[in-house]
Amino acid sequence: MAEPKVSDDNAISSTESSDGVPVKDVDEKHVAVAPAHPEARRGFSEWEAIQIAAAGDNDTIDREIAEIEASLTEMNIKSTWYKPQLKLNNPKHFTFLLVAFASMGGLLSGVDQSLISGANLYMPGSLNLKTNQVSLVSSGVPLGAVGGALMLGPLNEAVGRRMAIIVSLVLYTIGAALEAGAINFGMMVAGRVILGLGVGLEGGTVPVYVAESVSKKYRGNLVSLYQFMIALGEVFGYVIAAMFVNVKSGSWRYMLGSSLVFSTFMFFGILFMPESPRFLMHKGRTIEAYHVWKQIRGEEPEAKMEFFIMKHSVADEFLVQEQAGAKKRFVWLDFFTVPRARRAIIYANIMIFLGQFTGINAIQYYMATLMSQVGFNDKQSVFMSLVGGASLLIGTIPACLYMEKFGRRFWACAMLPGFFIGLLIIGCSYLINPTTNVGGAQGAYITGLIIYEGFFGSYSTLTWVIPAEVFPTYLRSYGMESTDVMLFFCSFMVTYFFSQMQEAMSKIGLTLGFYGGIAVVGWFYQLLFMPETKNKTLEEIDIIFSQPTGQLVRENFRSVMVTANDFICFRWGKVFSPVSESDIFRSDNGPKTHNELGEHATHDEGLFEKAKSLDE
Repeated sequence: MAEPKVSDDNAISSTESSDGVPVKDVDEKHVAVAPAHPEARRGFSEWEAIQIAAAGDNDTIDREIAEIEASLTEMNIKSTWYKPQLKLNNPKHFTFLLVAFASMGGLLSGVDQSLISGANLYMPGSLNLKTNQVSLVSSGVPLGAVGGALMLGPLNEAVGRRMAIIVSLVLYTIGAALEAGAINFGMMVAGRVILGLGVGLEGGTVPVYVAESVSKKYRGNLVSLYQFMIALGEVFGYVIAAMFVNVKSGSWRYMLGSSLVFSTFMFFGILFMPESPRFLMHKGRTIEAYHVWKQIRGEEPEAKMEFFIMKHSVADEFLVQEQAGAKKRFVWLDFFTVPRARRAIIYANIMIFLGQFTGINAIQYYMATLMSQVGFNDKQSVFMSLVGGASLLIGTIPACLYMEKFGRRFWACAMLPGFFIGLLIIGCSYLINPTTNVGGAQGAYITGLIIYEGFFGSYSTLTWVIPAEVFPTYLRSYGMESTDVMLFFCSFMVTYFFSQMQEAMSKIGLTLGFYGGIAVVGWFYQLLFMPETKNKTLEEIDIIFSQPTGQLVRENFRSVMVTANDFICFRWGKVFSPVSESDIFRSDNGPKTHNELGEHATHDEGLFEKAKSLDE
């Protein structure tokens, strides 16, 4: 195949190192017109790059990084008013700031969920709303979030993760101002829907932004922080509602308008954050990607190794697209035609479905109303809602600390039965008559709520961690768009039809039969179909999702049998070991070779030796 000619006017030129590895040099004044995709030419495939890193061939990696470093020096990237360059000596401090400001988006989402719960006690009477209008107002945010999620893919591809977050904050601010100043039903719905657009856009962008920027060692924990911030926002919302509940006139306006403070603070903070390095690499801006990488990850050997693998992984993806030619005009079609991509989108969306159709948003949005159904008055309902919000917040803390230690699969399979038990107790609380035994009804409901919210808080982190890491780089924006649409559409369905479903199924039927039944089915799905992705780079996860589904199911079934036997025999040290049973099995029996894995390394066993060599 002949080498394509590179013109002098192109922003990206190609040089070769002594070992024949092509490296792109970017001239700063041409950065804005850099081609959308990197050259398909590269010295190594993704698998070969992983093997070089696993073998500890630092000379090859250092030569390539040195050439990129030289090009970066020539570019002399400077700070501008629209793209300020924040400089910190310690990369860990930079990563902390990036994650902190990005995760504030979760705070905004959580504040809104709990504020509307308190506002619904007073706002319907103030605006003379009917029951169906109150339902539409409550579900306006998830409905608008579906629209925001549909914007996610195109906007992320066009302007990047950072700018997409900024756009979402502008929508947040406009929506919050409209709903706080609403004088009729139409204005309130408009404000809620616009606010929802911001929620949908930001909700799918922030987890990807964090996952693409942080180390694999902390990715699960730090992406989980987004769910922690949602839970913290819900507690803040309940506290704010309690603060304004005694205001005689317009208390609900102060409640809903308070979110403006959070969106404004986050807006100014995110302006100083850089773009995702993997997005820059995806757009062919390799030198800029390395500039950001150095800021947030430093120049340690492990960071250089991951950048080396990432560079060749992205080049591999675009080589495949280039070879496919016209067939790849709509790259999202790969979700239907490429098995690796199809497995990822099915898996991620099922996890989202399980997170929503087990009832969490219905309980959060109608928390105060549900409290009143078991005998609390209006003011007590607002204050007691803090119990549910605090339980959700506390439940997310173990996930933020131990997600990466125990893994996604263990976490999902251990947490889901816990919140099923909570749903069971909540359902049984409805069998107690609050008129004759108010203490019993309230006690049982609060107990079930604490258990449900606590376990769900830990489980819900997976609905952000998993979609953010399972898609290949070139499809990540579109993959997150699909999961974001699924999340908020399910949220809208659960929230909008909650009253009708409760009336049709009865309170216990909806809670235990519907939500609980889905939890049970979902648990068996996770046992058989859920892979483990802890302590893997995003490029290594590509290899995991390239294995056939049948092979994954067989491995998971064997793992379930071994773990169940350990549990029955009281070998609980093995059951709750941070080392997965599958990794122990591969360690004892040896990993497959590349030839056994197939041309594209279709099983993650080949990565085990890499992880072991890095640990040594």
